Amino acid sequence: MFHEKEIEKNLLIIDDSPTVRRELLKILAPRYVCEEAASAESGLAKIREKKFAVVLTDISLPEMSGVDMIPHVRQLAPHSVVILFSGKLSAHYAVSALRAGAFDYLTKPLEAEEILAIVERAVEHYELRVLNERYKYHLEELVARRTTELDKALEEVESSYRITLKALVQALETRDFETHGHSERVVTFSLRLGYELGLDKEALKDLELGALLHDIGKIGVPDAVLRKPAALNEEEWYKMRLHPIHGQRILRNIPFLEGASRIVAQHHEKWDGSGYPIGLRGEDIDIGARIFAVVDAFDAMISNRIYRRGRSYEDAVAELERCAGTQFDPEVVKAFKNVPREDWEILRERSLKERKEISTYQAVVAELVYSKHHVELVH
Repeated sequence: MFHEKEIEKNLLIIDDSPTVRRELLKILAPRYVCEEAASAESGLAKIREKKFAVVLTDISLPEMSGVDMIPHVRQLAPHSVVILFSGKLSAHYAVSALRAGAFDYLTKPLEAEEILAIVERAVEHYELRVLNERYKYHLEELVARRTTELDKALEEVESSYRITLKALVQALETRDFETHGHSERVVTFSLRLGYELGLDKEALKDLELGALLHDIGKIGVPDAVLRKPAALNEEEWYKMRLHPIHGQRILRNIPFLEGASRIVAQHHEKWDGSGYPIGLRGEDIDIGARIFAVVDAFDAMISNRIYRRGRSYEDAVAELERCAGTQFDPEVVKAFKNVPREDWEILRERSLKERKEISTYQAVVAELVYSKHHVELVH
């Protein structure tokens, strides 16, 4: 992966004796680029300015021993390899030197062949350290790049899924008598309320998709029941009330819609347990389904129908309050009331307009929430 010439193999010789330095230079200079220093302090100064593959230092230096200097070298140049030499080195001192981080040690008189062999091994050790660091760096860089590419690909896939799901929901709406913009409203209303309740990113995603697909189970409801202009009889109501189960079955084998499927299955459950299809109550009902139940009821009340005009905001909120604790989660209703009325009006007006730009529901609501928050901070 890397060529040898890319790695500098400079050597630093530290000894207070000019004679010893000349002797080592005579042996090493023909093969390596060498520099010298007469003290630990001057040697460390050179290490601060330049990279050295190997540092050869006498143990007995005036102001600092070679062993004491090793931690300083490792701090300044973690990859540099330290070789100690001394006129007399006891076994105990040699062990201490190795424990301190020395690569090897030499005893005087210094033999050329021994010096060259040890330095050659030290340089190879230095190269391995540098190559390992470079490999680690490039590996991390590669992982980061691949992660970014994967995140982008997943975003594109998720965007494609959303476009497909929106198209499916629009097709479903042609079978039902929902008002114009209903799907967008219940999704953006749900997200706005989800923000108010402090849902995390994953929960908001589940809420968005669950609200979008809440009536997908109506695929399994016969047209004669779904589009019947008169009141449904008991048998027809039974078939209609199965649509949450149909929806859950449709979505259950799609991993990224697992959270959404719970909302689809439970969006007609009620806080007091009187809902359907299985009569869940209280916090046993998914929080996304509890949020959706409130905004769906709100949208139904304020929307115009063929047979009636929509109710006022005040009347709709009063009805939500009346049903808090029975049909709806009281805390969700409370959070709904904390959302400024103008937010609901902005989202409703947007759902009634024909637009050519493509914006995700998450982006629409996030822009509304954070732009208002920014204005509040400014003022």
